[in-house]
Formats: sequence, structure tokens, C-alpha cells
Amino acid sequence: MVTIAGLASNRGRNLRNVADRAPGGAELGVVVSNRADAPVVDWADEHGIPSEVVERGDDESRESHEERILDALADYDFDIVCLDGYMRVLTSTFLDAAPTTLNVHPSLLPAFPGMDAHEQVLDAGVKTTGCTVHVVNEEVDAGPIVTQEAVPVYTDDDADDLKSRVLYDAEFKAYPRAVRWFAEGRVTVEDDSVTVEGDVDAGLPERRVTSEDRYDELRYGENPHQDAAVYVDETCDEASVVGAPQLNEGAKGLSYNNYNDADGALNIIKEFDEPAAAVIKHTNPAGCATADTLAEAYADALATDPMSAFGGIVALNRECDAETAELIVDSFKEVVVAPGYTDDALDVLTEKKNLRVLDVGRLHLPGSQTQSGDVGELGERTETYTEKALVGGRLVQERDLWTPTLDDLEVVTETEPTDEQLETMLFAWKVLKHVKSNGILFAKGTETVGVGMGQVSRVDAVELAAMKAEEHAEGKDAQGAVMASDAFFPFPDGVEKAADAGIEAVIQPGGSVNDEEVIEACDERGIAMVFTGQRCFRHD
Repeated sequence: MVTIAGLASNRGRNLRNVADRAPGGAELGVVVSNRADAPVVDWADEHGIPSEVVERGDDESRESHEERILDALADYDFDIVCLDGYMRVLTSTFLDAAPTTLNVHPSLLPAFPGMDAHEQVLDAGVKTTGCTVHVVNEEVDAGPIVTQEAVPVYTDDDADDLKSRVLYDAEFKAYPRAVRWFAEGRVTVEDDSVTVEGDVDAGLPERRVTSEDRYDELRYGENPHQDAAVYVDETCDEASVVGAPQLNEGAKGLSYNNYNDADGALNIIKEFDEPAAAVIKHTNPAGCATADTLAEAYADALATDPMSAFGGIVALNRECDAETAELIVDSFKEVVVAPGYTDDALDVLTEKKNLRVLDVGRLHLPGSQTQSGDVGELGERTETYTEKALVGGRLVQERDLWTPTLDDLEVVTETEPTDEQLETMLFAWKVLKHVKSNGILFAKGTETVGVGMGQVSRVDAVELAAMKAEEHAEGKDAQGAVMASDAFFPFPDGVEKAADAGIEAVIQPGGSVNDEEVIEACDERGIAMVFTGQRCFRHD
């Protein structure tokens, strides 16, 4: 465990923050102040942390004062020294005798050293400031840098605004991070340099710095009482609903939910090279299909669950033609997403006053001209990570771009799947990746016939997919269909329910302790089943 000796002249808010967080298990072992009335001393006493007051005499040299501080610390064991608003420049008398000494400065050094850093920032007109944790040497704010944290400077900021933002948004992140690195034994200080083991550029790096610009304010968030905005990453080269021109001028703008659903719909159709269409409701596919033409794909997707598709989002992976547009406007939809539209298709779609028509084949960013891509093409998927904000943090993961090939499928039943079933299995898996878990999908050919999503029981998801196929699908049913499951079946009951619905083949990850019982249940019913060896949970 790393123990800290803290030196402060006033409140010592960074020391208090570090003590509360105990980064890397570090603890504040003693507080020293050069002022008897410093609030940090009272705080330390209240929290049972030893404290020492060593005031400097009127005619006392710095060296003499530092020797008395070292004498006061002689009875304590500590590994690093952390300064926090300690209003004295330290000399070699202290620095040579003490362990590594750290300080935090309220700017991004080497810019704006010394006093009045916030005033210097405002006078210079810079748009980004922050803080710097550095190793202390005899020069003011010039020691080697351990870590930094940036914060924006806004037009109406004054020094008090910056002081608060730098403290809470920057120093409260950077100082504990630096202490944690020392506690983990990852910091090497040599001469005028600091290296941190593991602080390297990687897919999931030690630190992440993100910056996005607000693209638009939204009417409201998920619900009318919530404020919301959409931010844009202008470095993203992948087709996206953020920045996509809305072609029907005068229609209301996209809502928070529209953006979320449209993004989900677009991600599904990116899975396919063939003409594909998907209808999304509340980020789940109500239907998806591929076909020889876009119009056929849309009709097959819609027929999966036309009732649930009411008020949904349509996504197409080809330029929308007039025939497809006519089918889309035949029932109420909120948004259409496609990489381009023919003039005739636009004439049809824009007749619907509030049908938002997004062209994701082009990108329009604030203050710039619309950039044209290849009309009718979605292009490559370039974003390799996804993230989700949490209260107090953020989850980051690799994007799920994996889909099985025929070589990945392990046939585990006595009944072999047909070539047509194998094709359907591969199609079904690509759609299933976008169904909320627990997810079950029924498919025939390259179209969905029933979707069971977001259930807490896998059997419930099977029964929901079966009900959807029986009661909501138009012109198709589950008889002879393939079932895809996003995770293994823990018991045979899931495939038994599927067999009752007419399922004749199953694709699932496998890996349950009861796999043999599930396989036996399939063999008893003549069902073909394959394992992928990979699951495709989607919990967002």
C-alpha cells in the first residue's frame, strides 16, 4: 500500500478527494500545513488523519523551514508527497530528502505557469484549458509531467467558472489517476522524464480523450420532460444518421428516440450485401429481409409484423426507388433511412408531411457543404468500438462485427441441415445480432417470420416469436422455419416449444452443461441443429 504525505496551505480539496477515493489503495497518512488556520487541518483531525502545522517564521529561510517540515515528518512512513495549494516553492533541501513529490497546476503546462493561470487562459483567448499533475522540482511548474486533463473554455467564462470546472472536471480526475499509477508501481521518474507502464495507444487504452460537437438540440429526450441534444464525431467516415441530410424540408426534426431507432435500423442493413430492408420499432427489428429487389425485401420485412411496424423506422441498403417508396407510404412510418433516393421516390415520400427522409449516403455537418458519397452505397463499417454511457462512467467494447460462415457451423444432431436451411441460418444470425437479449428469431429463406426480443426467459422469447409468426405475420408462418437463438438453451424446453411451433432447424451458440439433453430433444423430433461457438447478446 502506498502512503501519502500531503502538504496544503488551505482547504486541500484535492487531498481530501484522493483520501476519499483511495486510488490504487493509496491512503493519506499525514497532512502538513504551513498555516495553523488552514481548513485542511481541521478536516484531517475530524477524519482521524494525523496532521502537523509548521509555520514559517518571519525571518526564517526556506531551507530552515523545510528542514523543520522534514523533522515533523520523520515519525511517519510515506511513499510519495502530494502538494495541494501549498503556497511555497520547495528547494532541494526538501526535494532531495523526500520521496517523489507531486503537484497539480490548473493549466495545461507548459502553458500558463505560475499564479493567476485562469486569468492568463482568458487573456490568451484559448479554447481549451485543464490541469497538469507533475513531479515537483526547484523550478516553478516546470517538473516532468505525469498526466493532464483537458476542459473546454466557453465564450462567457470568467475566472471563477474556469476555477470550478478545472477543479471538479479535471483535477479531481487527474490527481487520483496519477496517485493510482504510483500505487500500482507503474511510474518511473528519471531525470526530466516520466514514463507510465501500460499507458500506450491501444484499442482499449489506459486513458480516453473524446471531443464531440453538438450537432443539434432535440425537441426532447426519451420523454418530453427530458432535455436532449445530439453530438457529432466529425472524424467518422462510416454512413451514419448523425449529419445525414433530411430531404423533406419542413418536416419536424428527429427526436432522441428517432435517432436511436434509426441508428439501430441502419446497423442491421449494414450486415448485408444483397438488397435488404429492415423495419425497426424501439430499436428492435419488427422484420428484416433480403431479396432480388429492394421492393421485395421491404415487402417481406414488413409482412413479418405489420402491426408492430406501425410508426416504425425503415432502413434500406440501396438507393430507394419509386416502387419501394410506394410500399413504404402505404402505412404510417416515422423515418426512412437509405443511401440515396431517386427523384420519383422522393416525390412519393415527401407527400407524407412528417415522414422524415434521411440520406445516409451523404454527410452534412454544421457550417459545411453537403458531401456526396457513392449514391446508393453504404460503404464500409469503419467504427470498431461502441460505447454506452453509465451514471459515473462509460462502457466501451469492440463492435460485434462477427458473423458465422458455413465453416464455423458445427452440426450436432443426427439430422443434417439442408443447404437452404444453412443459408437461412446465416441470414438469421445477422439479424439476431440486433435483437435485444434474450433474443429468438424465426426465419425462412432470407426473411424473418417471427421475432421474440428482450425477454427474461429464453422460453418466453421462443413463445413470443411463435406467437408473432402465428398471429401477426402476413402470408408466412413458422412451419418449416429456422430458429436462431442468441445464447445457448439451458434446458430442452426451448427447442420443444419451437418444435411445437413448426421449427425444423436451429442455430445456437451451444456451450450449456445440458447441451446433450438439448441435442437429444432435437434428435427425437428430427430437428437439425448447429452450434456457432459464439453468442450474440445485445443488452442495449
